[in-house]
Amino acid sequence: MNEPIKIDVWSDIACPWCYIGKRNLEGGLAAAAAQPNAPRVEVTYHSYELSPDTPVDFDGSEIDFLAGHKGIPAAQVRQMLENVTGVAAQAGLEYNFDILKHTNTVKAHELLHYAKEQGVQPQMMERLMRAYFTEGSHVGRIDDLALLAAEVGLDADATREALASGRYTAAVRADQAQAQAYGISGVPFFVIDGRYGVSGAQPAEAFAQILQQVWEERGAAATETERA
Repeated sequence: MNEPIKIDVWSDIACPWCYIGKRNLEGGLAAAAAQPNAPRVEVTYHSYELSPDTPVDFDGSEIDFLAGHKGIPAAQVRQMLENVTGVAAQAGLEYNFDILKHTNTVKAHELLHYAKEQGVQPQMMERLMRAYFTEGSHVGRIDDLALLAAEVGLDADATREALASGRYTAAVRADQAQAQAYGISGVPFFVIDGRYGVSGAQPAEAFAQILQQVWEERGAAATETERA
């Protein structure tokens, strides 16, 4: 019972449902924390690239990208973006697809691994997603990423060197290989306590419920061990 419940989250910076899922997870964590015998939880973010072939500097809008590169009719794309913008608003998030800068996210994922080593991965994930979906900032270039990293307390020069060296690329690929081994074909995807897989941006209540269930199962198992 002393060990925290580990939640491993596979997501992409450029995935609108991942930001919603992140916010819903946080709501579930807050709800679970307010309960008696509240579970202890540790969240780790893992890399998943939705469009690894995207150029760093894509010339066009999100509608252009989805219509041109994914073969989705422009009218359908607009409807999809309006829908997810409305869902995001319900989660307290502001999406501005009209200023969004579509880009390759591999360097952003490398930055998240670097931030994890420095103990600020959750803050870095939040900053990256807000920069991308709300502020229309570029999250594919090293210099831009270094500036965002500085905002969560990382040294900009050290961040720039870490990303330029490419030493976190292997960690990104390892995450992607693990996702493939788990059979993950879409994100967000949550692995809770190494036993339960939760797919999609589930409501906060669902996360709170499963966390409480896992914590109670642990308590029951500990009691049985003591009795034995």
